Amino acid sequence: MRYDFDTPVDRRGTWCVQWDRVEDRFGTPGLLPFTISDMDFTSPPEVLAALRARLDHGVFGYTTWRHDDFLSAVTHWHATRYGTPLDPETVVYGPSVLNQLSQLLRMWTAEGDGIVVHTPTYDGFLKAISGLGRELRGVPVGDDAELERQLARPGSKVLLLCSPHNPTGRVWTESELARFAALARRYGTAVISDEIHADLVHDGHRHLPWTRFGGATGGRWAVITSATKSFNFPALTGAYGIIGDPAERDVYIRRMETGEGLASPAVLSLTAHIAAYREGGPWLDALRAYVRGNLRMLADRLNGAFPPLRWTPPEAGYLAWVDLRPLGTDDEALQRELVEGERVAVMPGTVYGPDGAGFVRLNLGCPRSKAEAGADALVRALRTLTG
Repeated sequence: MRYDFDTPVDRRGTWCVQWDRVEDRFGTPGLLPFTISDMDFTSPPEVLAALRARLDHGVFGYTTWRHDDFLSAVTHWHATRYGTPLDPETVVYGPSVLNQLSQLLRMWTAEGDGIVVHTPTYDGFLKAISGLGRELRGVPVGDDAELERQLARPGSKVLLLCSPHNPTGRVWTESELARFAALARRYGTAVISDEIHADLVHDGHRHLPWTRFGGATGGRWAVITSATKSFNFPALTGAYGIIGDPAERDVYIRRMETGEGLASPAVLSLTAHIAAYREGGPWLDALRAYVRGNLRMLADRLNGAFPPLRWTPPEAGYLAWVDLRPLGTDDEALQRELVEGERVAVMPGTVYGPDGAGFVRLNLGCPRSKAEAGADALVRALRTLTG
């Protein structure tokens, strides 16, 4: 089947954060947005058909996630996509990846404990860690010596991975993941691996689930993930996790079902997950190819205009993390020119922590025409600032 990613879908007036609430972050309405990490594409037709069929049933009562339709879809996806067998007994459910993260941090840490994270880092991590009163201990991506130093510090209780990494789009190699596992074992650190971007790894790179490495840590570990990112239905909510230790798994489920009152998941989320994992593979492969085209287009236009950048597309995802430091532009001046001069909204790198200074993050999960408009706006703004 040929999937249409070129035809724009008007998302305005749908309570959409990226389009309808752009003024909240940028102070100006009506900007062309390249911001929050959802896509401007409709979900796969197979997912939409499954949702319509479930809607036609007409009854939406309390629902369970502990059934073979859902669990077998998850295990089927991991077996066929990643060559990794999963025991369905290890799977747990949650309303979102960040909710799962918060639950696990409450289980495995106390206020003031250190959470080791590669920086720059996803702003949702920053909010969760600070909101729970934990201390973020940042490690620049690729700095192995600093990673060990931070894990060795007293009070470092969790290594929080983003795999693949957001915002850089880095795909961790097998040797890197094995080293993370060895360090976690050496220092008695729990590991939580957020793998929500895993399905969007580009050709030439390979995602290796933490389930392959968790046993080597000798302690607590969990994977948290969801189909909502790769198949573009985050507003349906829903996520799932894999927790290695049966006792920890039981604690998690009990906390979710009692303390959080979340025994019943969103039925449409389950429906969408099952359809995506059973039937959505061809759509996802076509999407990845299309997004790669958007990223290559941006590389061509940026590097053609500014050869010193030598920007290369990320190893995973549709989020272009662009290092503008070779041009010496001022972050605030660039944002003013993008907003006031070009009427576009692009995320400044500082949203993802101090290590993001000099970068921008451009969401290219959109039709080629919009991606080209964003690329051209960024080039024009940079030309204005660099003379």
